Amino acid sequence: MPLARARDLALTRKERSLLLRYADPRELQRYINAIPINHETEGDTCYTVRQVLKQRRAHCIEAALVAACALWLHGEPPLILDMRACRDWDHVVALFRRGGLWGAIAKSNHVALRGRDPVYRTLRELALSYFHEYHNKRGEKTLREYSRAFDLRTLDPEHWVTGEAGAWEVERRVDLARHYALIPASQCRYLSRIDAMEWKAKELVEYPHPHRRG
Repeated sequence: MPLARARDLALTRKERSLLLRYADPRELQRYINAIPINHETEGDTCYTVRQVLKQRRAHCIEAALVAACALWLHGEPPLILDMRACRDWDHVVALFRRGGLWGAIAKSNHVALRGRDPVYRTLRELALSYFHEYHNKRGEKTLREYSRAFDLRTLDPEHWVTGEAGAWEVERRVDLARHYALIPASQCRYLSRIDAMEWKAKELVEYPHPHRRG
């Protein structure tokens, strides 16, 4: 597979040099973890790669684009996966494969929703690994669907790498991508709500909201 070239992506030398530091997904995940969470204190955002590097903050889809771009620069396909939730936010991760098995690089303020080692035979297996820790504010387990692997090479890099208008087209396109049921609808009635210890774990975040105490 040909490498993505910096001039094709319109990356600056500094931007390219930064992303090329992370050839190993483990190193890339550590870099993604170190980017402060984007609390969107001034309104909804969907930053492109350039905007994340400039603003030095990201939420899940924004970080997934950065990770996918770095993988592309190292000759891997820039793939992302969308996981849909019921009465909750979706989660978007960047995908990679090692030894034929899927792994993920992901940004979350909650440790349980970060990346995954490449040990999953299918995307469904990978998505299921997020199921039990994916709760809404009512304590409900909310993850319901996962998408096919979405190849960012189908979009102009302006829409997700270097544009200044945001990566809203990526959000729109991945939402339109084919999704699959993660669990049968008939099983939802058997799902338990999280308990007191899980609530305590849920309250543990790496980057507290600037407008909230703690």
